[in-house]
Formats: sequence, structure tokens, C-alpha cells
Amino acid sequence: MPEHFHLLITEPERGTQSTVMQVLKQRFARRILRSKCRNSGQGELWECDRVHVWQRRFYDFMALSEKKKIEKLRYIHRNPVKRGLVASPELWQWSSFRFYAFGEPGPVFIDTKKPAEMRGPRPADVVSR
Repeated sequence: MPEHFHLLITEPERGTQSTVMQVLKQRFARRILRSKCRNSGQGELWECDRVHVWQRRFYDFMALSEKKKIEKLRYIHRNPVKRGLVASPELWQWSSFRFYAFGEPGPVFIDTKKPAEMRGPRPADVVSR
């Protein structure tokens, strides 16, 4: 998504989901800000010391059953279609959809030790709602 992302994670072995999100968001923000501030020139409207990349809070949901995990994974995969960014889930570059549907690796890391399983109709059978 252009302004947010969805992430399906398990309980971390150490720490909490909050710690995971903090590290993820900090690393991304530092990389973006470093790049943007390095390239800014005089007259630039970008104030490098006063920029916030992320909102302060993230929203979580505990998917305790396999059914809920699949429901959330489907929501994540269908979100770019619902937003009108692509015509079908497999076209969204930053999605794990192609991994689950076709077993293809992509830019999104999937823990292959125990990935969530996507059951139901295959991409050709999926009807956007």
C-alpha cells in the first residue's frame, strides 16, 4: 500500500510484537530519511529533523485459529485490489500472494518452516468483491 502495510507475524521468540514493529519502522525510517536528507538542497521544503515517517501506533489482531489466519491473509492479499491499485492479487509486487498460490519466491520474506496456508479457490477462481 502506498501509505501503510499489513504484516502477519507469529509471536517473536524474544521480545514482543511492539519491539518487532519498532525495529522495523525505525530501520525503514532511518534509511529513507538518510537518503532524503542527503539529497536535499537549499530551498528544499523537507525539514530532515522534523519528519515523521510513521504514525505512532500500530494496530494488531490476535489470529488464534488457522481459520482466522487464513481470513487475515486473504484480507491482506485482496487489499491492493480493493484499493484499485491492481486488477488481481498476484499483480501486487509486494505481496506474498504468489508464494501461497504458486510457491514462487518474491520480495516478501515468508518463513517456510511453518507458513500460513491459503486454502480455497485458486487465483483464476477468485472473484473480487
